[in-house]
Amino acid sequence: MKNHDILAMGFMLFAMFFGAGNLIFPVGLGYEAGNHYINAMIGFMLTGIGLPLLTMIAGSFSNNGYPGLLDLVHPLFSTVFLIIVYVMIGPLSAIPRTATTSYEMAIMPLNGETSHWLLFIFSIIFFVVVLYLSLSPNNLADAIGKYLTPALLLTIGILIIRSLIMYTSHGPSLASERFNTVPALTSGFLDGYLTMDSMGALAFTLVLSSTIKQFGITDIREAIAGSVRSSLVASGLLGIIYFLLGWIGNRAGITHIPAAQNPGAYILVQTAEEGFGKIGVIILGIIVLLACITTATGLVSSVASYFHQRFPELSYRWLAIAITIFSCAVANLGLNEILKISTPFLAIVYPVTITIVFALLFIRWQSGPKLSIQLAIATVTLISVLSVLARSGTPMLSWLAFLPLYSLQLEWVLPTVIAFVIGYVIGSPRETIQFSD
Repeated sequence: MKNHDILAMGFMLFAMFFGAGNLIFPVGLGYEAGNHYINAMIGFMLTGIGLPLLTMIAGSFSNNGYPGLLDLVHPLFSTVFLIIVYVMIGPLSAIPRTATTSYEMAIMPLNGETSHWLLFIFSIIFFVVVLYLSLSPNNLADAIGKYLTPALLLTIGILIIRSLIMYTSHGPSLASERFNTVPALTSGFLDGYLTMDSMGALAFTLVLSSTIKQFGITDIREAIAGSVRSSLVASGLLGIIYFLLGWIGNRAGITHIPAAQNPGAYILVQTAEEGFGKIGVIILGIIVLLACITTATGLVSSVASYFHQRFPELSYRWLAIAITIFSCAVANLGLNEILKISTPFLAIVYPVTITIVFALLFIRWQSGPKLSIQLAIATVTLISVLSVLARSGTPMLSWLAFLPLYSLQLEWVLPTVIAFVIGYVIGSPRETIQFSD
């Protein structure tokens, strides 16, 4: 593939990944980390960048992305798991969240207070734009990669440069209490989950594979190479921006965050106003709005493409319209309600997603039986479900606290690895995962 094609796809992926959450989470982490900023950001990048990158690479092992890969593990699991994932990153959580977050950061600071009617009007306008872009999937790389992404990068760059000038002489913030009890690398690692980008990558592989096909690439090895190179472009951009945004949070000199405010969002608003006055708030609003529109567009396109592929009788166009309308309705519940709905599901789905990615990477490198992945998935799913129930206060599950890494919410890791090894040893060599080459 030509270099300019790789860059276009890399910009497309960056824009789809970079939502408002990606803007505020590293700022908040930098603020809380204090002198531990570097280690915390390294941990954040491992899960906020490293895991999505590996997810994209593993997804390129099949021309049909994760639907094709998980069908090799078990067709029923593939259908059930991916429907849950696509609903979660689609109309039930992530897509509505893009509208509510952009409203709270781009509109509320100008209006001064929240308004249900203003949210309703804003969400309709927001999703009309998203639907227009989503109904042109063949031009997605052009629409996002060539126009919206440069505008997004420009506005982010303006705010970052101004902040660097203002805060160069500032010292780091004071570390929050959690950094006295939990290693900074671990704290950053867990905060990286908040981006939801590894789950998003499960969906974006379909858009990426479709875009690669448009460039006339049919050889699987060349497609994998194109996926890796474009994913590295997106990861590099994310890494640079995350590090600088974290630095802003770490050096902004803010000592008090109102209890009801998100630290990252609050710091960015204060920084924008300090650097540019009211025009700074408008610039920040543009950043958030562009980030959310591009992310929502990628998600609507990915979710509609998956359900159209799974259920061909449903057209892509009508699926995109239905997803957009439902997302608009959910967005009007408000950000807090959306987060309450999604949090328990994320605590279950995310560990399963990580297990799938690493198992596929291992099996691609060292061929092995299906049973290894099947046992690992069954184990991580069971433990994740039980852990959610235990943390919600189910007394009979208190024994889970004795599992290694429970305090870090990683109690599923060791049992899952053991299950994978057992399946790898006892599984039939005649039932191996066969990738297309």
